[in-house]
Amino acid sequence: MEEIVHDFFPFMRVYKDGRIVRLMGEGFVPPESDPETGVQIKDVEIDPQINLSARLYLPKNVDTLQKIPLFVYFHGGGFVIESASSPSYHKHISKVAAEAKVVIVSVNYRLAPEYLLPIAYEDSWLALKWVTSHANDDGHEPWLKDHADFNRVYFGGDSAGGNIAHHIAIRVGLEKLDGMKLEGIFLACPFFWGKDPIDGEEENLGSKDIFEKLWLFVNPNSSGLDDPLINPEKDPKLSSLGCDKVVVYVAGKDLLRFRGFYYKEVLEKSGWPGTVEVVEVKDEAHVFHLSATEAENAMAMMKKLASFLNQS
Repeated sequence: MEEIVHDFFPFMRVYKDGRIVRLMGEGFVPPESDPETGVQIKDVEIDPQINLSARLYLPKNVDTLQKIPLFVYFHGGGFVIESASSPSYHKHISKVAAEAKVVIVSVNYRLAPEYLLPIAYEDSWLALKWVTSHANDDGHEPWLKDHADFNRVYFGGDSAGGNIAHHIAIRVGLEKLDGMKLEGIFLACPFFWGKDPIDGEEENLGSKDIFEKLWLFVNPNSSGLDDPLINPEKDPKLSSLGCDKVVVYVAGKDLLRFRGFYYKEVLEKSGWPGTVEVVEVKDEAHVFHLSATEAENAMAMMKKLASFLNQS
């Protein structure tokens, strides 16, 4: 039997000979219009030299020059699996575009361990800069030039993607991007953690070991679980979050739920002037909305997201 040097079952395994075997998240759906929702879908290259791309979604019945909110989405998968073209994300984002009637850019950032952190963050920032170039007529993508309202921009993500959305929003607050106004971020079961357990986490310390191993695997130069990239409480830039509205969804059976509540607490204490809401969905597991998109709780979350994206 071949020796496994890193085992992150059921996500991936790394063998002694260097082989990386992803056990899930490898599916691919072509960028074809969704017959169920009528949403138009296409893939775009952002930087071919580094294989950075995105999947774009445009809802049906949008008038020729009608401006609608723009939702930039970062998929989850522990920084190691999944993509913007994975079946679960393709289906979920299509439904969001139809329900909320928004333009969506789903970012295909590069994955670890082939591309260790902070590559995922840097790719996501480059993708956002490409997106916002269309606010100043520098870009050439017609769906963004003709239909994206850059005064109504939102970020979203689940799990590791929620972590990315949070950090890209902080960078927006610090560096600003001309022609764009970030209204809010929507985080589903975001991947945050910390060195010291908080209330509730003691019940499953085994998961702490898994989270720590995964974090140091994808970010081997990290200082550990109190790295500001994984623990918002330790981030001196937290109050710079570049929007004034945040919604966090947590699942009742997800150990990360305690960090979702704690995120609200530390964000409010940081001096950040916005409002943050946490919604807990009882009896659901991590990223439940992706595994059963038609279920009652997933549909309720979808409607909440659609409402959030159309506040202004």
